[in-house]
Amino acid sequence: MREIVLDTETTGLDPKDGHRVVEIGCVELNYHVPTGKELHIYINPERDMPLEAYEVHGISEAMLADKPVFADVADQFLDFIGDDAALVIHNAPFDAKFLNWELRAVGRPTIPSERLIDTLQIARKRFPGGSNSLDALCRRFGVDLSIREKHGAVVDCRLLAEVYLELIGGKQPGLMLATTAASGPGGGDRPSAQLGLVGKAAVRTPRPPRAHAASAAEDAAHAAFLDKLTAPIWRA
Repeated sequence: MREIVLDTETTGLDPKDGHRVVEIGCVELNYHVPTGKELHIYINPERDMPLEAYEVHGISEAMLADKPVFADVADQFLDFIGDDAALVIHNAPFDAKFLNWELRAVGRPTIPSERLIDTLQIARKRFPGGSNSLDALCRRFGVDLSIREKHGAVVDCRLLAEVYLELIGGKQPGLMLATTAASGPGGGDRPSAQLGLVGKAAVRTPRPPRAHAASAAEDAAHAAFLDKLTAPIWRA
């Protein structure tokens, strides 16, 4: 099961106000496990970088001056996310709004809402009333934030991949997940999962053995019960 953890950085909050995507990050998951395949693109927004946005992600106008415009990377982006992989995004409506605006502008197919998995929505259902920012969720689940100085698309995707795993059930303590290829119907390979125990075995205190022999009273009661049976099959 292929999924793509996705994040964008932008020049502002709304494409209708002329704001643009300046960075796209994608991390591929297979059965919720990162495969190592990633996509990272900086994009020239063909406009200035507002100070408020720069203070969030640290991407300057000068950094983007020699980067490709969105039209030049649209196909690369679409090829990476494919046609059917679910897109795991924190606050998915925000990123989808910007990406679909950019895709429409260059005549490419947009991303349907059915493909979106919004981790912010999942977190709000699990932790109503609490802070559910990516930073807050990382702290809640013990995900190491030391790699994150500012918002960055790929770094945020890597963090979100760990948070997503926790949100959908978490890692199993004492278990190790290993993926193997198994032959599926039709001769193709399909991923399968094997769980193996790891770590130290639990220390158990042995119980003293219990007596199992029947008492004289129990033997007599059993014999009386057998005498009441009519032609049991073991006496045939």
